[in-house]
Amino acid sequence: MTWDTVIRRGRWFDGTGAPSAIRDLGIRDGRVEKVSEAPLDTAGAQVIEADGQWVMPGFIDIHTHYDAEVLMAPGLGESVRHGVTTVLFGSCSLGTVHVEPLDAADLFSRVEAIPHEYVVSALTEHKTWSTAAEYVTALETLPLGPNVTTFLGHSDMRAAAMGLGRSTDRAVTPSAAELARMREMLEDALAAGFVGLSEMRNPWDKLDGDRYRSRTLPSTYARWSEYRALHRILRRAGRVLQSIPNLTTPVSLVPYLAASTGFGRKPLKTSFLTAADVKSNPALCRVMGPIARVTNKLGRGDFRWQHLPVPFDIFADGIDLVVFEELSSGAAALHLKDEARNELMRDESYRRRFRKEYDRRWTPRVWNRDFYDAHILACPDESVVGKTFGQVGDERGLHPVDAFLDLVVEHGTRVRWYTTISNHRPKVLDKLSSLPEVQMGFSDAGAHLRNMAFYNFPLRMLRRAHTTGFMSVERAVHRLTGELGAWYGIDAGTIREGDRADLVVVDPAGLDESVDQHSEEPVEVFGNLSRMVNRNDRAVTATLVAGNRVFGAGEFDPAFGTRRTGRFLRAGEPRGTVDPATRRAAVAGS
Repeated sequence: MTWDTVIRRGRWFDGTGAPSAIRDLGIRDGRVEKVSEAPLDTAGAQVIEADGQWVMPGFIDIHTHYDAEVLMAPGLGESVRHGVTTVLFGSCSLGTVHVEPLDAADLFSRVEAIPHEYVVSALTEHKTWSTAAEYVTALETLPLGPNVTTFLGHSDMRAAAMGLGRSTDRAVTPSAAELARMREMLEDALAAGFVGLSEMRNPWDKLDGDRYRSRTLPSTYARWSEYRALHRILRRAGRVLQSIPNLTTPVSLVPYLAASTGFGRKPLKTSFLTAADVKSNPALCRVMGPIARVTNKLGRGDFRWQHLPVPFDIFADGIDLVVFEELSSGAAALHLKDEARNELMRDESYRRRFRKEYDRRWTPRVWNRDFYDAHILACPDESVVGKTFGQVGDERGLHPVDAFLDLVVEHGTRVRWYTTISNHRPKVLDKLSSLPEVQMGFSDAGAHLRNMAFYNFPLRMLRRAHTTGFMSVERAVHRLTGELGAWYGIDAGTIREGDRADLVVVDPAGLDESVDQHSEEPVEVFGNLSRMVNRNDRAVTATLVAGNRVFGAGEFDPAFGTRRTGRFLRAGEPRGTVDPATRRAAVAGS
């Protein structure tokens, strides 16, 4: 029997959590056809020597914002190079399925820190679809690197049904016809294979652009009757609701917990943002597991928290950072641009307001609002580099807020700094990552290009498991692969015989301190904007999608980005489905 590819003598993890073992894998026509204890014949096959290395399913990234980038650079190399073979987008109520280019840019750009003009140009050039089914077809005409799937964004369909202006007007409620149109959009999306619906309740996420600037996202204006009508459709189909509560009123979580329960009905699969050990509220992480556990066990629910299993480091240029939306003073600055913003930040009455909000400790927040914990990385005034804004304030006899604003007014985005928002306590992080009620994810890949880089979070979690033993490597692999594929109802996350050959070969010797470091690289499709990335190429020996080797040893395959290897994964489709086009690619690539 001949193979397209043989992976030799690697430690094989099948993605189910079962014990690992040294095996050869024989791949043919895009599938894992043989997992063998004995060596396989390699005649005529591409051979990947994996002795001393780990062979595991490709990672699944359940929370990305690649909606625009996938149209311009469909290889999605920043994820693929770290072993990610399946990505989900359409998160946080956003999407490009129904809205027009300008509306999409207004929805995405401020919330996700993606350049407005490039979202407009991407959709203007590439958008040929008007329905969910046409969107899937359009994606599969692209030379996709990984597999993709998506939520339908509630803000996307609400803005399309009502118009962006009416959908963000508190005085307007959708007409019966508009509600019917939204229900129809959701049903069509689920029929096309979308994994579910994403919503947004948090009022800190704002529109960009000049027409409706600083209004919150359309999804935040819906009444519970609208949400409930859409949830019925999801429940009936067994698909997933992704959402985030109104963080100013945490009690808003309660209706979602109730909606997830299964008394006399099917439970509603619910994935909520986010389980984290936030500095601003160290006790909060203790209740997240019990809340979900009670809902699932006593309420017969199906509720999960999304969880990023690494420290949440964020970087900023000046005041351009989403956490400032938590403060009315911060949002006021972000509403303005250029000199108008600087004029506001010079104003003493504005500064008094900012200082008052900064010093007010007992308000809902994600950022801990501590400029003594905000470290300056770069500034034209080199005397402040390496210090915190609090230290600069002490030296200058200023409140930390004034020290920060002075530097931002003088130097603008040339002041670069960072802080850690959450997941800073290793033992607490281990406990959170071990909770069965959390899902590994929330990388925000493709968004916040200057602010964060979590593209390699699965490798970072594997490093923790390998070096500290807080969980077995088998369980860590399962949590990053098979557990997610099964819960979201997509054919991904396992590499048993008959499964599609989406996999990664990881060299544990490469899981060193480099996986925890950050780098920057220009991204051509965003005008060579310097994007934060991860670079740990020693860790990934090979990434395969449908049997095609797309990356390995620091290099992409020569055909990467021009030949399609990934496909749209439709929720509920049969195990081991391989697109004939990607199968032909695998044979040609061998």
